[in-house]
Amino acid sequence: MSSPTQITPSTDAAPALKEWAAIVHALLEGEQVIDVRKGGLREDGRHFDLSARRMWLYPTAEHQRAELLKPAYRHWVDLATASPVGESITIGGWVDVTDVATISEAEHLDAIASKLIWTDDYATSRLKWKQRDPLWVLVMRAHRLDEPITVPWVEAYGGCTSWVTLAGLPADPASASSHPALSDVAFESKRKGVRDALPPESWQA
Repeated sequence: MSSPTQITPSTDAAPALKEWAAIVHALLEGEQVIDVRKGGLREDGRHFDLSARRMWLYPTAEHQRAELLKPAYRHWVDLATASPVGESITIGGWVDVTDVATISEAEHLDAIASKLIWTDDYATSRLKWKQRDPLWVLVMRAHRLDEPITVPWVEAYGGCTSWVTLAGLPADPASASSHPALSDVAFESKRKGVRDALPPESWQA
């Protein structure tokens, strides 16, 4: 594998979604095409909102614990490139969000549980946290960078938040040399499986 590319920060700003490094790894490997989210402690009103439909993936070690992943995926905590707090951040890819749903019922989470690498108990804990808020289900088409990009750490990137603005990345992730994690056919098959698993009224236009 090529060494991460070091680049100089620019004035360009790009939205980046913070997520466990193991989940980012799953997305970029095509093992998972969804993410489920609720707002972080540092977000406005602690509510999740979809900041963009195209975003970088920021792999973090914050809150990541191997025992909260299904047994077959626990070793991915060691395989995935996490960005420890205070150290430079290596970005390996980006996603387009193709579909968005919100769910509040345990039966709906159960319907997509097999499509997540989290344990069922941990996924359920995400659903139950802040019960007045729905759980967002994001269907993501992931793209792997041909060469990872490393950007410097900034203190504002830390803490429990879904979104950060990373300096030093192209404004449009698609302008970077990359390739889809899954073929068109494979992605559409997984996407359809998620769409069919949830009731039509849960999906946003």
